[in-house]
Amino acid sequence: QVQLVESGGGLVQAGDSLRLSCAASGRTVSTYAVGWFRQTPGKERDFVAAIAWSGGSTYYADSVKGRFTISRDRAKNTVYLQMNSLKPEDTAVYYCTADRSPLTRDPSLIDYWGQGTQVTVSS
Repeated sequence: QVQLVESGGGLVQAGDSLRLSCAASGRTVSTYAVGWFRQTPGKERDFVAAIAWSGGSTYYADSVKGRFTISRDRAKNTVYLQMNSLKPEDTAVYYCTADRSPLTRDPSLIDYWGQGTQVTVSS
């Protein structure tokens, strides 16, 4: 079992930055890839970014590449999502995820989910 707890969401203006944190726990967390999906009302959850826990390889959706950075602190068992140059279309509930593969994009195949944190970007 892997437990994920997100924090750091909030209300910001377009162009601002925000950092989300995901505290991961569980005996096998080091064998998983940790990532982020986001969801707006009436839409499916979309992949945002992922990081392989052991090797640190990172993966991004095209819509956030160059603006968002995912990183991990293995000592703290925490993954961060640094979001810069935020746009109103980044407004969503952001979910931390854990999965055996950092390449999983279908949300129905993701192994573990956090409870979600709201990010709102005003124009």
